[in-house]
Amino acid sequence: MSYTLFDFLKLVGSLGMFLYGMKIMSEALQRVAGAKLRSILSAMTANRVLGVFTGFLVTTIIQSSSATTVMVVSFVNAGLITLMESIGVIMGANIGTTVTGWIISVLGFKFSISEYVLPLLGIGLPFVFSKSTKRRSIGEIMIGFAFLFLGLDFLKGSTPDIDKNPEILAFLANYTNLGFGSVLIFLAVGTILTLVIQSSSATMALTFVMVNQGWISFELAAAMVLGENIGTTVTANIAASVGNLSAKRAAFVHLLFNLMGVLWMLAIFKFFTGKIDQFVTSFNGDSPYTNPAVVPIALSLFHTSFNLINTFIFIWFVPQLRNLVVHILPQKQSEEEEFRLQYITSGLMSTPELSLLQARRETQFFSKHTLKMFGFVRKLIYEKKDKKFNKMFARIQKYESISDDVEVEIANYLAEVAQGKLSDFGRRRLRSMLKLVDDLESIGDSNFNLARTINRMYDNKIELPEEVIQKLEVMFTLVEEAMVEMKDNLEKDEKQVNATKARELEASINSYRNQLKTEHLEYLRTNFYTYEVGIIFNDLFSECEKLADYVINVTEALCEVK
Repeated sequence: MSYTLFDFLKLVGSLGMFLYGMKIMSEALQRVAGAKLRSILSAMTANRVLGVFTGFLVTTIIQSSSATTVMVVSFVNAGLITLMESIGVIMGANIGTTVTGWIISVLGFKFSISEYVLPLLGIGLPFVFSKSTKRRSIGEIMIGFAFLFLGLDFLKGSTPDIDKNPEILAFLANYTNLGFGSVLIFLAVGTILTLVIQSSSATMALTFVMVNQGWISFELAAAMVLGENIGTTVTANIAASVGNLSAKRAAFVHLLFNLMGVLWMLAIFKFFTGKIDQFVTSFNGDSPYTNPAVVPIALSLFHTSFNLINTFIFIWFVPQLRNLVVHILPQKQSEEEEFRLQYITSGLMSTPELSLLQARRETQFFSKHTLKMFGFVRKLIYEKKDKKFNKMFARIQKYESISDDVEVEIANYLAEVAQGKLSDFGRRRLRSMLKLVDDLESIGDSNFNLARTINRMYDNKIELPEEVIQKLEVMFTLVEEAMVEMKDNLEKDEKQVNATKARELEASINSYRNQLKTEHLEYLRTNFYTYEVGIIFNDLFSECEKLADYVINVTEALCEVK
């Protein structure tokens, strides 16, 4: 046999170049789109038709249905869109992914794209060295596009020639003449290839090449395309495996939608491929069954029409699909919501910019729990029953420990995001989040310090005078107002953050702390309370002022992004 290991490695290398080109182009397109992807996905899902259009548009832009569905799963995980809203986007992504097939079939097999690769690289290369992130991304789009089609050209040249290697044809012949069994076998081949390569676009390119070389017929290539539709759902399900229940449901909808589509298509497979054959023959004069040259167009038509019809059928049953998935993946009664990472558990999203959005949601959730923790501290000072006091103190202690872990997790996640290519705004946002996460953890520490002071007071059976309690209440109220303002600022876009109120509250807290210091010294001088009571009082209002410093730091960090 003249087909050697070296030839096989050339085939693998060609596929690698195709995948690398697709990766570079996809990531660069996502960076150029930037924040628009966020606004498109979160704003254009008001109804199922808009959702389908959004999924189609985003997938067409970034040239990856896997990236879109992972993005959607992450958005559901982050609570930015609901499960119902995600279903339309997933359907649209399935239609959008067929665009790659048309690009390959129209350009890749019609003329020698390799002739234009070097000029394209020549144009794109200077852009890559630009200081502007946007221009660099445009250059990478050109280089990715060039590599993609150069890889495709090498793929066509690296596949074994059947005339010189008849044993390959004999091997394939064992599986191509089994009637409907062959269809099922090649459906499985398409699924497995997509699972292994993790790219339906690359599997589609391989399918085109296999038909172009005469390995398989149009009908079996169509079966492989159906398998690719199933295989491409795996990426989102992997991403969702460590996400919350909503993320798992969104990923499962994708799998269910594609599986049901493949099932009805298998029922009319012969009829449907026959109609595609008739349509292509009436336009080209050649049948995809007899002329491999027209198979790419026929396959692209099959892929697009299948996904369009599948979407048209199931778009009317979105509520039923949602209910079915909720029934299959129910909420466990034993699941208790507690303070833990909520939004970044599904790993990095498809672009650093979108990963930052996910981390931002986590910091918002973190701030809500520091506020909740402070609420426990305010209640603790009035608790007189041992059992309830100890339970509440243990809860504050647990929250402080978890807040330490959450800070590390978010910081590690942001460190991973920093490895990617970020816009100037993205870099400022990342630096801001690293600062404010540290301050949020410090707020947790201050809350625990307050609780420990109250615990010391409780253990030593120290009673604070009513006047002192009232003064502390004023301080607690000011600090809580500052924390609510911090939480509200975290929930705004950084460009809309106004620090005026936060600074006014900080100034009020500092001023009141100074007033209490003076009064504390006066109380000691006049023996209004004992030294032990004075130490508790001083520790509490001083720690409150320190906590407020961390609170204003969070708002200041947000303002730095502007």
